[in-house]
Amino acid sequence: MPQNLIDEYRNPLHIKALSSQIKKEAKRKLNIMEVCGGHTHTIMKYGLMQLLPSQIEFVHGPGCPVCIMPKERIDAAIALAKIPNVIFATLGDMIRVPGSKTSLQNLRAEGFDIRALYSPLDILKIAKENPNKRVIFFAIGFETTTPMTAILIQKVIEENLKNIFFHINHVLVPPPIEAIMSAGDAKIDAFLGPSHVSVVTGYDIFTNICEKYKTPIVVSGFEPIDVMESILMIVRQFNENRCKVENQYKRAVTKDGNTKAKRLIEKFLELRDCFNWRGLGDIKNSALKLKNEYSFIDAEVVFKEYLPTQKIDDHKVCLCGEILKGKAKPFECKVFGNACTPKSPMGSCMVSSEGACSAYYKYGKFLKA
Repeated sequence: MPQNLIDEYRNPLHIKALSSQIKKEAKRKLNIMEVCGGHTHTIMKYGLMQLLPSQIEFVHGPGCPVCIMPKERIDAAIALAKIPNVIFATLGDMIRVPGSKTSLQNLRAEGFDIRALYSPLDILKIAKENPNKRVIFFAIGFETTTPMTAILIQKVIEENLKNIFFHINHVLVPPPIEAIMSAGDAKIDAFLGPSHVSVVTGYDIFTNICEKYKTPIVVSGFEPIDVMESILMIVRQFNENRCKVENQYKRAVTKDGNTKAKRLIEKFLELRDCFNWRGLGDIKNSALKLKNEYSFIDAEVVFKEYLPTQKIDDHKVCLCGEILKGKAKPFECKVFGNACTPKSPMGSCMVSSEGACSAYYKYGKFLKA
């Protein structure tokens, strides 16, 4: 018996058995995009590339919420943090992402009150302990973390806290996949869909993309056995001339997802007309914002005069944008592991714990496969 549930999904014998079965059944070259950076780190950490036949190729995708934030959004965070009498709070990785001139980390070293959160709900305590300060929460994440922001908004309103404001940067998974597929310049045969997103949304959110582009999508868990099982499911779809959305992560994901969480999100948030993604550019209806009726807590409204409006390009030698589009691997970037490291990142893909460059640097710096 495994010592815990995690051990069961990391059992080396089971991983090797799946590896053998995939090698036996894989009959053609397949480019599989793992949308989420969590899958990238699992693939690299457990050496799954080396356990798969050469015809299985991974393509890294835009599923890292920190990585896809464009520089003007980072600059907006920096501008908000500089406002007098403000406590600025966000999730940890955001603090180290470089903007056009500096980062939140550097700003904090200069004495500005910038705090990394373990949980968004920590904002409530911070605001109550600092009633004379304005507390701005820079909310990021895909559908996975959006319910927590919605819960926080609800509590702020219920408790009538007047000093908390939200800068919403929540984005959605299907629109960037659609953008990548419609562009047609990334060679992708199938997708590993993120299971944590699907726990909230349900796996049916991928059906339209699967049917439109005739591209199989398997919603996968993040343990190595989950990933290997999902790859085998993809291989079998091609062998059997099938194309559908399949759910590998049945222990948590359903077709419809968490309806209560989705209703709570819909109560406070709505689609943005457009959102600029690092590397992918403007994508319509790909992100969320506060509804107009909650503009009194919307930092983009309340502090509008402080916020930059100009779009800012990435550093010319940084390939983060191309990596997020599935058109480049980290080791193809000239500055990877040299001028760009986790201690001195030039791009967001090297900063985030879900970034592809971070995974390659940590687990496979010299991999050229």
